[in-house]
This record gives sequence, C-alpha cells and structure tokens, in this order.
Amino acid sequence: MGYTAIVDYGVGNLKSVTNAMHYLGLPTRITGDAKELEMADAILLPGVGAFPDAAERLRQTGLDAVLLAQAGKKPILGICLGMQLLFEQGEEVRECAGLGLIPGCVRRIETAEKLPHIGWNSLQFPNPSPLFAGVEAGSYVYFVHSFCGVASDPATVLARTDYGTPVVAAVGQNGVYGCQFHPEKSGEVGLQILRNFGGLNR
Repeated sequence: MGYTAIVDYGVGNLKSVTNAMHYLGLPTRITGDAKELEMADAILLPGVGAFPDAAERLRQTGLDAVLLAQAGKKPILGICLGMQLLFEQGEEVRECAGLGLIPGCVRRIETAEKLPHIGWNSLQFPNPSPLFAGVEAGSYVYFVHSFCGVASDPATVLARTDYGTPVVAAVGQNGVYGCQFHPEKSGEVGLQILRNFGGLNR
C-alpha cells in the first residue's frame, strides 16, 4: 500500500499531523530520505519557526532539490511555514529564496490586529479546489502565524481569511498545495482537508 511522506528536515512539528493522518487511516512515513520521498504517493511538508532557518535546512539536506523534482509528479501539501516555503521568496528576518513552486512572496501581515495571529478564523474560497471538497464556506480553522503568503497570481489562491485585512489561507498550483492554517489542529474541517489530500493520488 502507498504512503504519504512527511518531510523531516529538523524544523517541523511532526507528531500532530502524523497522528491526524493515522486517525484517518492514511499510511505515512516520517523521512528525510530522498528515495522514500520519491517512492511516496504524496508528500507533506510541515514547518514551524523562521523562514530563513527552514529554507537553509532544506538546502543543507538537499531536500529542496528532491521537492522540486517531485512537484508535478505527486501531490505536495505545505502546512504553516511549509506553505510559506512554497513561495519564491520570504521576507522574515531577511530576504531569502523559497522553493518557487507558488509565484509570490511571504510578508508580515499588515494589520492593526495583534500579531502573531493565533486562533480560529473562517475561510472563503475564491477558486475551487479538490483540497476543499466537502468544506463549506465560512468553516473555521486554526491559525498560528505573523507572516503570510502574497500570491502573484490570484488563480493560485484557494482560500482566504480575514484578520483586519484579507489574508491568504491556502494556495495551490499544479498539484502543489499549501495551507497557512493547521488542518491537523482544526477539528473535523481539518480532517476533511487532510482526507481530501490523502485521496488526490489514490
């Protein structure tokens, strides 16, 4: 049976997303091995911390090249910082190149609201996507972040939320997806999103 590879590059909170996938009956392997990523049906890229540190870890381990090679061959889902790394560039701490799989950059949220943005916010869906099949507009999910993606192409924005200003909540292009929120911490809505992701290449 196939599996989803959860990328271990030293900066991800791997336990909660692994537990959620197991709860759904979706086989996973936590790995930093290129061969296991190549053999996987899908790849999940988690991440916590600062953009430059995570991007450097991907480069040091060579996993950036593996992800780029696998993009378009199988579904990839970045979560939180993992989503941000999909963009071309991040501006947290210092300007730093990302993977470039989604056109745009990552910037501090320009809002009068308190940062970091921590808590439950509702989603709106400007563009349809199989990632959100069965998820109703207005559904709430859980966020923890101060920076957000700024997409160059509006067609890549799959979900938005509002935090005193519109914020990109999810992106997707050519089988590469990203969620700024944490589906693994977002109750039944989040589980449905992970279930949808798990079914994309099966």
